[in-house]
Order: sequence, then structure tokens, then C-alpha cells
Amino acid sequence: MEISTIIFWVIVIGGLVWAVAIYNQLVALRNRFRNAFAQIEVQLKRRYDLIPNLVETAKGYLTHERETLEAVVEARNAAAAGLGRAQSDPGNADAMRALSSQEQALAGALGRFNLLVEAYPELKANTTMMQLSEELTSTENKVAFARQAFNDQVMAYNTYKQSFPQNFLSGPFGHGQDAELLEFADSEQIQQAPKVSF
Repeated sequence: MEISTIIFWVIVIGGLVWAVAIYNQLVALRNRFRNAFAQIEVQLKRRYDLIPNLVETAKGYLTHERETLEAVVEARNAAAAGLGRAQSDPGNADAMRALSSQEQALAGALGRFNLLVEAYPELKANTTMMQLSEELTSTENKVAFARQAFNDQVMAYNTYKQSFPQNFLSGPFGHGQDAELLEFADSEQIQQAPKVSF
């Protein structure tokens, strides 16, 4: 066998090994950000499960405030539906933007609910309401940590696939679109969970 043939095959095999390594790293990074989103999903579902209990506890005290209670429930349902869409493809930019928007709406509805509850001292003193409030605050903190971990994994994935020479192979390997960060319009909300005090 000629030296030029051996060199040719070494280059071809080396190129294939290099391409396989890039493909495997892209898959690993995509799976990491999908797993990180699954952690967000767990915490958001917990939050969505707590909200109806919170509203139900407040109903007896807030008989004249049905509109606010309904707004919280509607925002919760919309956010839960948005989570379902984002869950199927956490890398989808449209689904992530929709989830962010729906979470913003839910935070606003909970904020209005919190202001309303402040006017009812008996409700604030209710043991069930205090317990639910504490659980909701704890869950909000867990959502914030999970969101940060997700965004870190998305950044690692996007950085790797946009870097040279991976950027030449990421598209043909099915990794053409960048993954979307989970952000909220209000930068303060990223750093602090909504305050729900009863």
C-alpha cells in the first residue's frame, strides 16, 4: 500500500472520528438542557398545584373579589398550558417565549391577589393560608434556581454549536436552531421570586 493511500485513509478516519465526537457532544449538551428544563417543569407543576388551594382558601374571605380570583385561576391555567407546549420541545424559541409571557401574566395576577389579601387580616392570619404561602415562596425559589440551571445549560449548548468548527456541522446534524433562554421581561423578577406574604 502506498504512503499517500495510508495518509488518505488516516485523514478520512480521523475526520469521521472528529465528526462523531462533535455529534455526540451536541446530543449530550441538548440532553442536558432538556433535563434542566424537566427540573423547571417539576417545580412549575408544583406551583400550579398550590395555586388552586390558595384560591380555594381565600374564597371564603374574598366573596366580593371573584374577578381577582378568576384572573389568578385563568393565568394559572394559561401558564400550565404553556408549560405543556414548552415541555414537548424546550429548545423551541416560540414555546419558551410563550411560557415566559404566561409566567409574567401569572406573576401579575398573583401580585394583585397578594395586594387584595393584605386588606383582609383574618385571611392573612389563617393557618392554611400561611402554610400555602410558605410553600409557594419556597417553590418560587426552586423555580428560580432551576431556571438558572436551565439557562446555563442552554448557554453551553449554544456556545458549543456556534463555535468553530462545530458551526459547520451543527446544522447538518439537526442542531441548526439555537435553544432559547427562559427569561422574564422584568429583570428584577429573575433575581427575586414574587413576594407572596399573608
